[in-house]
Amino acid sequence: MISHMIRGRAGYRSLSLLSACPKQTIISAASSSSAAAAAPIVLNSRYQHYQQQQRRSCSNLSDNSNNKNSPNIITHTHPTANTNTNINNTSRPYSNMAPSDISKYLQQTHDRLFDKNRAWAEEQRKNDPEFFTKLAAGQSPEYLWIGCSDSRIPAEQISGLGPGEAFIHRNIANLVVNTDLNVMSVIEYAVCHLHVKHIIVCGHYGCGGVKAAMTPQDLGLLNPWLRNIRDVYRLHEQELDAISDEAARYNRLVELSVTEQCRNVIKTAAVQQSYAKNQYPVVHGWVFGFEDGLLKDLKINHEQMLQSIQKIYNIAN
Repeated sequence: MISHMIRGRAGYRSLSLLSACPKQTIISAASSSSAAAAAPIVLNSRYQHYQQQQRRSCSNLSDNSNNKNSPNIITHTHPTANTNTNINNTSRPYSNMAPSDISKYLQQTHDRLFDKNRAWAEEQRKNDPEFFTKLAAGQSPEYLWIGCSDSRIPAEQISGLGPGEAFIHRNIANLVVNTDLNVMSVIEYAVCHLHVKHIIVCGHYGCGGVKAAMTPQDLGLLNPWLRNIRDVYRLHEQELDAISDEAARYNRLVELSVTEQCRNVIKTAAVQQSYAKNQYPVVHGWVFGFEDGLLKDLKINHEQMLQSIQKIYNIAN
């Protein structure tokens, strides 16, 4: 059963980045009457429900991240603001900082990106004086990369690709949902206008989205998005329940989710019609491992998967 995926509430610190948590703001109504001036404007029920969902989602994720007994917590240190901290580390010093130090820290981390940008641009010009002239001429990428928003998986770096070689789309848990106009628009543009030859759905082991989906709790606005992963479990429940080791079960669910997202890509009209006409793009499913930094090819058989879905999803014509 799905409930077997998690014993208790699994904490996963990186999940705290999955949603923004706005503070509730009460707006006083302007009136000549002191009583009226003190009365807050009543928000409509839909917006109140939205705020409640946001607070509940953030509260649940915060509870997980602060659970010291949870097995997957990432512990962070808190350096001082005047330390020249490497921007690539996982430190979060905000809680121990004075307001003035937070301001300095934010300015420092902002400015550092521009310093790195100037250094990068200079390096590109040094290696190839025509680099930016060619970059400005347009793009013709071979690949569409659909990956997870996780900050530890930069598509170009782990695949050795350079600017202009891949069209990139990322979201939580690298999902391809047919009602998500964002990913559907990306696929349409990449296939019909950029004429990409490969579409790569890349997941990763230890995915926070997968862990969150298998956590038995209400995650507010994340619920409908993560339900797509729960649906993957439902489709493969017998296989997953047969895996006794929890870590191995999670890893297999990551792989199965990537496979299902590849199937969702192939279901699209743009992919089916282009493949029927040009024999491309070909869809691939990969998984990245943090332990060794390597990509695993799930060996998706595009032609076989296409044939298996076209009895119901044939929209190639």
